[in-house]
Amino acid sequence: MGDFHGVFPYLVSPIDAEGRIKTDVLGRLASDLIKAGVHGLTPLGSTGEFAYLDRAQREAVVRVTIEAADKRVPVVAGVASTATADAVAQAKAFQKLGADGILAILEAYFPLKDAQIESYFRAIADAVEIPVVLYTNPQFQRSDLSLDVIARLCEHPRIRYIKDASTNTGRLLSIMNRAPRMKVFSASAHIPATVMLIGGVGWMAGPACIVARQSVRLYDLCQAGKWPEAMKLQRDLWRINEAFARFNLAACIKAGLQIQGYAVGDPVPPQAALAPAERDAVEHILADVAKLEMA
Repeated sequence: MGDFHGVFPYLVSPIDAEGRIKTDVLGRLASDLIKAGVHGLTPLGSTGEFAYLDRAQREAVVRVTIEAADKRVPVVAGVASTATADAVAQAKAFQKLGADGILAILEAYFPLKDAQIESYFRAIADAVEIPVVLYTNPQFQRSDLSLDVIARLCEHPRIRYIKDASTNTGRLLSIMNRAPRMKVFSASAHIPATVMLIGGVGWMAGPACIVARQSVRLYDLCQAGKWPEAMKLQRDLWRINEAFARFNLAACIKAGLQIQGYAVGDPVPPQAALAPAERDAVEHILADVAKLEMA
């Protein structure tokens, strides 16, 4: 379980109108994704709406995912807070539940300097005995990880991975050069096949929930060095990334999963579900991708 690579879907958090986690739906989704060949599961990523859930809901999502995975694939649980002490408490709780790794996310209200950002991630890694994946997403985060901070954090024995959700692929190459011990995962803001071409180890992203088999096929082609085939499949799959960028993150993937037969519910308010025209767009994309799989 110590080596993370391949396709890690960012799971949605299925939730009913009363705020209860739909554990049966989440368990079935997790099991089906494993059967589809994914290499790991990430509850409480951006697609998991971590920013909209309370502590009990977050713990339920992580617990159900770990139980459903049943040690077949690693579970890397998202930890996010504005306060270091709270993030540390989450990380310890998820390790105790049986998580195989932590996805560390910084939520910031007031801006922070590099030293404070570094101390936040270092405190999480110090508090656990499992690998830590840094997650940086400048689109949503007020305080981003600089290359200097990433290079210093790379020296921590448990900080071994990063998912960078900037749209700057050159930054990924800089990370690989500056922090050679750090293994890089693509985000949906990047072209996964391109990231793997330059040395990335896989894809952590919400869209992998709705195109799991195709995502695994893409990873396998990249691993085999079959780049013309990989890029052909990547071009066909890119419409999923485009939709994900255009619509609300959780709403898009939840709509896609509903279309595929998973009663995951709507995004947590004040987010809105997709409008009918947006849902139709996702349905058409998924139908095209299904035909692609048949071919």
